[in-house]
Amino acid sequence: MSGDPTPAHAPMVHRYAAWSLDAAAIALLVAVALHRTLSAGLEACGRALDALTRAMAGSMQAAVDSGASPMALMQHWLGDPALHAGVVALTAALTALLGWPMLAFALLSLVWFAAFEGSRWQATPGKRLLGLQVIDDDGLPPGLLRAGLRQAAGLLSWLSLNLGHALAAWAPRHQALHDRIAGIRVVRTDARRVPPAVRIWLALQLPACVLLLALLLRAVDRSLTAALDAAWLG
Repeated sequence: MSGDPTPAHAPMVHRYAAWSLDAAAIALLVAVALHRTLSAGLEACGRALDALTRAMAGSMQAAVDSGASPMALMQHWLGDPALHAGVVALTAALTALLGWPMLAFALLSLVWFAAFEGSRWQATPGKRLLGLQVIDDDGLPPGLLRAGLRQAAGLLSWLSLNLGHALAAWAPRHQALHDRIAGIRVVRTDARRVPPAVRIWLALQLPACVLLLALLLRAVDRSLTAALDAAWLG
């Protein structure tokens, strides 16, 4: 980097693409390492969801039998101890499902980004694929300590509802909040375009999120339908 006193900043799309590739690799490692925990957590969430929908179906059946209005049913749900217990159980199951994987993801991310960006490559695998590199404010390699500080400070960018990340779009230095705290810049080492495979990866992310949401809603609908059928036919 010493031969280029004014390296070009990394565009936001390149930065996001690189981060998403690294995050996917880290998530895959976490999923492999904790697959038993995840499987058990999903089963526990399914049982908790079924218990909650059964309680809701029972209340709905009782409301229909008594001729209660929808408003009365809603008021009953707000004070129903069975529903409250079901919500608490589902919340606990979701917390157990997500807690350890999220912690493992955060810790592995800290090691992953600090180790790669603090190495002689000055870039994670995702950044290398996109032709990006990290440097300090003097244009020198950041080193392991500064790279670790950048990753730790990234928590503030997330806690600011991504406003900290959005600062990277502002000229002239295009530094996110955690970049500014650590005194680091993300720059382009060449002018390569985003590879076609990465473009496809980016294009598929929104449909994948929509699909996951649809699958979640389908699971809730199937659980509630089964609970209503059992309540009305039983």
